[in-house]
Amino acid sequence: MGKGKLEKFADMASYPHVFEYPYSAVDNVPFEMKGKWHRDFFKNDHPIVLELGCGRGEYTVGLGKMFPEKNFIGVDIKGARMWTGATEALQSGMKNVAFLRTNIEIIERFFTEGEVSEIWLTFSDPQMKKATKRLTSTYFMERYCKFLQPNGIIHLKTDSNFMFTYTKYMIETNQLPVDFITEDLYHSDLVDDILGIKTYYEQQWLDRGLSIKYIKFRLPQDVQLEEPDVEIELDSYRSYNRSKRSELQTSK
Repeated sequence: MGKGKLEKFADMASYPHVFEYPYSAVDNVPFEMKGKWHRDFFKNDHPIVLELGCGRGEYTVGLGKMFPEKNFIGVDIKGARMWTGATEALQSGMKNVAFLRTNIEIIERFFTEGEVSEIWLTFSDPQMKKATKRLTSTYFMERYCKFLQPNGIIHLKTDSNFMFTYTKYMIETNQLPVDFITEDLYHSDLVDDILGIKTYYEQQWLDRGLSIKYIKFRLPQDVQLEEPDVEIELDSYRSYNRSKRSELQTSK
């Protein structure tokens, strides 16, 4: 990590809307905001919406500006990237936006039952080698069930055909209700102000001619989740400024 990023990361310690709880901190110190987000931080009873893997926080801040009647929390482990959105929210005086720096694998430790109404997954790493690392896997769905309201909404926005296909199979296998699905968002009839918010990397993918895929589905509380057993063709393109993700052709 460069010096500039280290300085930004250190500055975040003084941001009242940024909470930092990586593995080591959570194991030793209980998270004081769990079950108290409405009362102690947002000081209202508006719905709470999470963006998991928020990166620079463009989506979290953009949604917060568009929907002052909702509360938004961006979650990511990389504090240096999160600094961008956290700074914008602070300078804009936004009271309905917060950021949580932690490992998403332990996300259920930070929210109590029914505390969250929606989850956004914006351009999550498809994790083509291991299903349990995918943010739409049943491994994560079981964690979301612990704090998501009954029939809570999950949004997936992705450039990855692998992630999109895998999520469709996961939804079909478990018969989860789908509100909307498209393989080409910006040529569908759903493009509106919400979906028009573009992240830094999304604009680069659009410039490269990649179609953006979107699914909006719901997660019932009483469902017994089953992981799909299917072979899925891997993404063949190279991620922006990254080496090819895998030499394999398909994966489960």
